[in-house]
Amino acid sequence: MIAVYTITSGLHDEASVAQLSDAFLQAVFPTGEFDFRGADFSDFGTHVLDLIYVRTGGAEGIFKGLLPEMLAKGTERFYLLTSGKSNSLAASLEILSYLQQQGLKGEVLHGGAAYLQERVQVLHTVEEARRKLSGTRIGVIGEPSDWLIASHADPVAVQEKLGARIVPIPMEELLQEIPKALQNNAPAEEKMLPHVRRAYPGATQIYHALEKLVERHQLGAFTLRCFDLLTAVGNTGCLALASFNADGIPASCEGDVPALLSMMIAQALTGKTGFQANPSRIDVEKGELLFAHCTVPFNLVTDWQLDTHFESGIGVGIHGNLPEGPVTVFKVSGKLDRFFAAEGELLYNQYEDHLCRTQVVLQLAPQDARYFLTSPIGNHHIILPGHCKALLEELL
Repeated sequence: MIAVYTITSGLHDEASVAQLSDAFLQAVFPTGEFDFRGADFSDFGTHVLDLIYVRTGGAEGIFKGLLPEMLAKGTERFYLLTSGKSNSLAASLEILSYLQQQGLKGEVLHGGAAYLQERVQVLHTVEEARRKLSGTRIGVIGEPSDWLIASHADPVAVQEKLGARIVPIPMEELLQEIPKALQNNAPAEEKMLPHVRRAYPGATQIYHALEKLVERHQLGAFTLRCFDLLTAVGNTGCLALASFNADGIPASCEGDVPALLSMMIAQALTGKTGFQANPSRIDVEKGELLFAHCTVPFNLVTDWQLDTHFESGIGVGIHGNLPEGPVTVFKVSGKLDRFFAAEGELLYNQYEDHLCRTQVVLQLAPQDARYFLTSPIGNHHIILPGHCKALLEELL
């Protein structure tokens, strides 16, 4: 919910200010979907997004007097809604300057009705995402895979910047749970290669074992050192991870925590975790990139079929087709101090035997394609449907 609080100088006539204010708020919120709190700041900080409408000039001292109370409630960002009337903007600029002098964050929301409507919606989405991420328990089942030498995360940075906690879980705990877990037989109507059909019950057993760990440790997301399963149980985690992601629980493979953080942020902002994939070929001049992996979430594809895991040729992997059209490629670093976000187009799906099972070709700007060859954040990146760079930039 969006709440609007007001500060007003006593030097101005309330009747005329109220008339202007009503017209302004109606333009910003044409559907009337906001909670008008007026000058009562007693519950400030309890809504997803709190806006402070600076109705007139001369209100700076009032804001300064309210600031300690707002800070005591844990407020970290101040959004000052302003009109072009009664010196509202001038007062807001003075307030923002004061906030910045105190080392605090804020923004003046000023402009036409269409701009303000869009900006307020973006801020609401981002603040809602921050709330979703805060308090999340992130399971790291096993260590990151040995080859992910640049893909570790800083637990302190994750706690400070997302409010989430990394929970280490020994791989042995999962391996002990797998033999006890339920198995599901492959659906009779599904067309599968015989060896994929034989592997299917074991793949579902891994899924149900992971369900136990998610429940036991109260996980909101997890990453899995999945290649250990190849030798330990002769199967793969691809089916399980694709299922968890489709169900709204971000799950990355190979123990890649930065990839998981990226998927968590994407899920909180857009409702979808995205497709964790490796760049396999890049044509910088054309801006064309081929991405591939075996764990595409089922809710991202238009159709799919089960195949083997690429590298091992065993277990169950997913060969899916993603919709052509707008996409965003995204990745955060393990310290959350750097990120990459680029918008582009998914040109087409393809299938080659010598690559991971789901394969997509994207079109990015040449400078964005060059990033992968000059300053990449690891190898895995997240492909999200639609253009959502602005939301990602706002949150980060």
